[in-house]
Amino acid sequence: MKSAGSATVVATAASSVSGCLGGNGSGGGTLRYGRSSHSETLDPQDTTSGEVSKVTNQIYDGLIDFEPGEAAITQSLAVDWSMEGTDVTLELREDAQFDDGTDFTADDFIATYRRFVDEEYEYHVGDLSSYGPFTLGNWIDSVEADGDYTLNITLTDPYAPFLRNLAMFAAVVLPKDAIEGDFDFATDANGTGPFQLDKLDNSDGRIKLTPNDNYWGDGPNVDQLLFIERGQNSTRTQALTEGELEIIDNLGPNNIGQVEDSDAAEVQSGEGINVGYMSFNQSRMEAFRDPRVRRAISYAINTEAIVSQVYSGIAEQADQPCPPALFGHNDDLSPYPHDTEKAQSLLEDAGYGDGFSFKLTTFQNARGYNPAPMSTAESIRTDLREIGIEVSIDDRQFSDYLTYTSEGKHDASLAGWYTDNADPDNFYYVLLHPQVESPEGQDWVDWDTEGYNTSNRTAWANQKFMDLIEEAQQTSAKDERADLYHDAAQLAYDEAPWVYIDYADEIRGVRNTVNNYQVSAIGGPHLHLVDVE
Repeated sequence: MKSAGSATVVATAASSVSGCLGGNGSGGGTLRYGRSSHSETLDPQDTTSGEVSKVTNQIYDGLIDFEPGEAAITQSLAVDWSMEGTDVTLELREDAQFDDGTDFTADDFIATYRRFVDEEYEYHVGDLSSYGPFTLGNWIDSVEADGDYTLNITLTDPYAPFLRNLAMFAAVVLPKDAIEGDFDFATDANGTGPFQLDKLDNSDGRIKLTPNDNYWGDGPNVDQLLFIERGQNSTRTQALTEGELEIIDNLGPNNIGQVEDSDAAEVQSGEGINVGYMSFNQSRMEAFRDPRVRRAISYAINTEAIVSQVYSGIAEQADQPCPPALFGHNDDLSPYPHDTEKAQSLLEDAGYGDGFSFKLTTFQNARGYNPAPMSTAESIRTDLREIGIEVSIDDRQFSDYLTYTSEGKHDASLAGWYTDNADPDNFYYVLLHPQVESPEGQDWVDWDTEGYNTSNRTAWANQKFMDLIEEAQQTSAKDERADLYHDAAQLAYDEAPWVYIDYADEIRGVRNTVNNYQVSAIGGPHLHLVDVE
């Protein structure tokens, strides 16, 4: 068993997958998970990256979890709960320990909460992640422990998705002793989950996890779990078919056939709960503050061609922020058609008939909601040239892209979102509500506004939209919430703060030697349940 603080940060590259970061172990063997990007931090409170959560979800537990492959919530560190109005009570598990042998108690969650959002707490991490406010901070008035294994939480207002927020990766529980001690959560880890950190190799994009002997639940069923970066879709696919990786994600449309033709692996898929889009940064670009310009660009970009040709049909066209899998999706809307003449007319009405130019920032590495980012950006550039708009492409490594766009330096950006809690609020509020007041007489805010929600990459601040979202948060009846979100979807369609591109399937490549793996659109991946022959 590893003691807290003992994980090794490797400064030199491993010579092979089975070298420095392990190989075929005894008993359960090794599970090698190939992905497009490495995790730059292991601190779940210092990131907005799904790549980080793939790792931290193996090490840490939340109070609540999601059923593998489902959107239903289930027990984790909490075994029972109730929510009535603003009062939430959770009964906690009494048999959970961190991997250093320390018992988990209610005080660990309280310290975790305070580290994330309480500016008066000595160990508050600051505004490292935009997740802090919308996961916990905006909703909790107080948290108190009733003994070691009961939590009483009082909300500021009724908030329908709160229990689902407790299942988000950003709400996992950290140990109080480590929070208040000299522990670096960026490079080390100490959780109650099925795995513990063994080696972190930033130079070679690899992370090695081993079983947590103190884990309270079932599994894990392997001796080692390796997360391995393979930036290119083709390289990752080849490694799968040649037996160097057991599971790969972000499988590109051009590589699906290669896996399907392999006798050693198969494609596994499931309905995604995600959206891919292009954001207009209204804080930076004056032209984007006019909805006629935004609609013009939406008409000019042929999203049908992007989905069918660039993505090879592993996604469908988007027409609103909320994906079809969630109850807040408005079925009465349809994607913007490709109409260059209408686009040109709208530009002329807005005073931009002669066009203008902007920089489109994108990530280089494939993502599930955008499996071909450079090809997508090039298609957009070609389409917009037809209406006199010149686009320059600014492509960046994913971690750099996240930092750059979170600071509002982009004119426009290709972006996307995987659900955190399978609730419409996670799209409407998190991605398009500024979480600050809307300025009088305008529907955008300056990026530097104190408290601004930087996950809203558009700086859009439409008061009518904000009112609908806030009302939906405080409405308990599902059908009433759905009606509010349908109205919000119509408004977001008409005002076009994004170019809605796609809703993508969840696609994985899996070796035939892998058992009990399930594609999950939310939470996970639940790799502690997997075994390898």
